[in-house]
Amino acid sequence: MAKSLTVNQLFESHAEKLVLEWVAGRRGGIRDIQFSNDVVDEHGYAEMPMVGHLNLIQPNRIQVIGKTEFQYLESLGKNSYHDTLTKLFEEKPAFVVVADSAVATLDLEQRAEQATVVLLSSRLKSDKLIDHLSYYLTGILAETKTLHGVFMEVRGLGVLLTGESGVGKSELALELLTRGHRLIADDVPEFSRVAPDIIRGTCPEPLQGFLEVRGLGVLNVRAMYGDSAIKKDKNLRLIIHLKPIEDEYVRNIDRLAGSQQDEMVLEVGIPCVTLPVAPGRDLALLIEAAVRNHILRLGGYDGAQDFIERQNHLLSRGEL
Repeated sequence: MAKSLTVNQLFESHAEKLVLEWVAGRRGGIRDIQFSNDVVDEHGYAEMPMVGHLNLIQPNRIQVIGKTEFQYLESLGKNSYHDTLTKLFEEKPAFVVVADSAVATLDLEQRAEQATVVLLSSRLKSDKLIDHLSYYLTGILAETKTLHGVFMEVRGLGVLLTGESGVGKSELALELLTRGHRLIADDVPEFSRVAPDIIRGTCPEPLQGFLEVRGLGVLNVRAMYGDSAIKKDKNLRLIIHLKPIEDEYVRNIDRLAGSQQDEMVLEVGIPCVTLPVAPGRDLALLIEAAVRNHILRLGGYDGAQDFIERQNHLLSRGEL
């Protein structure tokens, strides 16, 4: 589901960074930037753009008026000018911000008050302001999903360890920590789609830095292993599913190609590898090997395919 954010909340958290000042329309501060009645596309995403320069054809939720936009408004005739302002506020943007150190006109202030739409100003260049707002809002308003597992950074890759309760995910995470890898989230990592093909994972604030291990209870990873053992967030690149070796699916895994397939997370395909769990198996070593192999795949190399081609080449020469 998507998170909500009011104009007041955005102002309180980013006023200093974005050099924002109130101009008019304070009553509109309670408006939710993520409107509940937006028109959405077939995937459930709002069609109205989030933030951009003044646009009345496809209005943005956040309309930015810089010097260029003011020059355009000043070039209009009296009737066209008033019609443009009427159209701007009829669309009920979350808020309007005047950038480039420009000064809001009295007309803008009065229209904002009448429409109960927040009007802000900023000394930042309009392009820079839009970039900052887009980056922040993409993260905070992105659709999110919670998955059960341990999310770790292994050799620089975001890896989600999944499996049934009691399969040994937390113990494996401890072993990986001792090998120098980092914990992002235990048990309920939260994932959000921050770009068309990028899923970012993080940890709910109350659980940050903690890992539950059966028999030991809740461990403070930061206190035990230091700040370097914790990572705030990471893009999800690989899912490793742990299954008991007696499982029928595990018994039928292709011995040559392995079990890699895609698992859909927020409509993005994430490579998923199934690893058999059995007494005596060094799972930490296998996780590291799986990650190294995945990095090779990302670079275009497939070990199984290389092996097959080599055998075929030897067969063709009559050497096998």
